[in-house]
Amino acid sequence: MLEATSESLWFAFGLTLFAGLATGIGSALAFLTRQTSTRFLSTSLGFSAGVMLYVSFMEIMRKAQLSLAGELGEVDGTWAAVGAFFAGILLIGIIDRLVPCEENPHEVHKVEELCGPAACIPNGALMRMGLFTALAIGIHNFPEGLATFAAALHDPNLGVPVAVAVAIHNIPEGIAVSVPIYYATGSRQKAFAWSFLSGLSEPLGAIIGYVLLLPFFNGLTFGLLFASVAGIMVFISLDELLPTAQEYGHHHLSIYGLVAGMLVMALSLLLFI
Repeated sequence: MLEATSESLWFAFGLTLFAGLATGIGSALAFLTRQTSTRFLSTSLGFSAGVMLYVSFMEIMRKAQLSLAGELGEVDGTWAAVGAFFAGILLIGIIDRLVPCEENPHEVHKVEELCGPAACIPNGALMRMGLFTALAIGIHNFPEGLATFAAALHDPNLGVPVAVAVAIHNIPEGIAVSVPIYYATGSRQKAFAWSFLSGLSEPLGAIIGYVLLLPFFNGLTFGLLFASVAGIMVFISLDELLPTAQEYGHHHLSIYGLVAGMLVMALSLLLFI
């Protein structure tokens, strides 16, 4: 079903690596700016959610259903696609529940915290907070890496906007890791390194997922994987991206960003019909 050349594999892996290491961008922003642009974050996170939601419902689920219908028939294929979609939601939901709320990487953080009350928290607690946040981000990013990789491997034109959306979503997570580790260690280098490393779970998820699934890759496994990827991306959009965008204090901007993301994704797909 999926004929992967070495060029397409490297391209898909490169996009996944780019998306994952965007946590380093968030870390750099925390150290290079003095004030968080909440308007930018609200709009960009809404944009990311719009891209993910539109591409999940309008493209990824459609291709998954077509692939499964070709293998199982129209009725059974549709049921399988819907089941895989909600299985993806269940998977990322379980992962989200396993992360303690106090170390949840999607709590809102601002670069102003580098000069704020975080400095009053004991170093040991700050270091623990930063490391657990890095671990939480790593766990969350693992299935996201597989989602980005699968989309890019199947269709590079689909993979690029998905990777950009995931990368935008990873920027605030980089801030979430950097702030406590910087205060615990006093080292910008260590804070950046841990933030950077937390994003490596995304390409790691791509590699492991590809190696495990490669011997079984056919129309059936492709359809099930793509439908579950759609479920993962929808959950991320509704549970993480939109709430975080609105918590930065600009509800309307987050919705404008969401609509813009949908529009850009729609136009990009129409250009390659």
